[in-house]
Amino acid sequence: MPKQLSDLYADLCARAQQPAPDGAHVLYVAGRRCGWATHAACDALRDAPGIACDEAALHIGAHLKPGAELNAVLENTAQLLRQANCLRGWRDELLDVMDGNEPVGVIERAAVRPLGLLTHAVHLSAWTPDGRMWVARRALSKSTDPGMWDTLVGGLAVSGEDLELALVRECGEEAGLDPHHLARRTPLRTILRIHRRLPEGYQVEDVLTSTCVLAADARPANRDGEVMEIATLDVATVLRQIEEGEFTLEAALVIVEDIMQRRAAGQI
Repeated sequence: MPKQLSDLYADLCARAQQPAPDGAHVLYVAGRRCGWATHAACDALRDAPGIACDEAALHIGAHLKPGAELNAVLENTAQLLRQANCLRGWRDELLDVMDGNEPVGVIERAAVRPLGLLTHAVHLSAWTPDGRMWVARRALSKSTDPGMWDTLVGGLAVSGEDLELALVRECGEEAGLDPHHLARRTPLRTILRIHRRLPEGYQVEDVLTSTCVLAADARPANRDGEVMEIATLDVATVLRQIEEGEFTLEAALVIVEDIMQRRAAGQI
């Protein structure tokens, strides 16, 4: 493995590990530690029904158990954050609120970053038979990283969704790939957990990846409008563009880690 490649990966990993934003409060949901609420989120939620805030922590549904009543408080939480302009858009998608590996409740996707909630991102690192990488450029309408290069497929698992099935769904939506195109892909594996400050809050995210060499006649095509361009690039070009900051951080981590794995296995 070339030293400069390992150095690049180390630099990317360092960028993906940041402390919680200044003024953030530890978030407890149903008495369980689940995230980091921004100062703005705490201000928006202070004294709301079912919510309490002290000097160090934000408590949502402190005396509730997982279930419909807690989910109603979480739904109101998201609406209050929306009214206070703490959210980037509104997705009408529910994500699990996690206590470690256990779901506690569900909340609107747009609210997870202001509350520093754990998410699970699934990626497909896709190759051509002759060793080029399939990559996608994010649409300019995306709320995060518009216009930047990305893995061919990447997205978040929604509430209650099996992670392998989440990847299959994302492959269909983002690249027009159906299950038969993915017959030879590797199982998902977690490469790291990101802790990163964002303008809207704190990203706490497990990044999972699967690798696949697509058939020579495969022609990925976006279906959901979230991608503006799909292309194949040689490894040297991909690495140069990563160093120049043209890829999202998540995609850069997935791609560089995959290149290291394939080089170690003699596949590149």
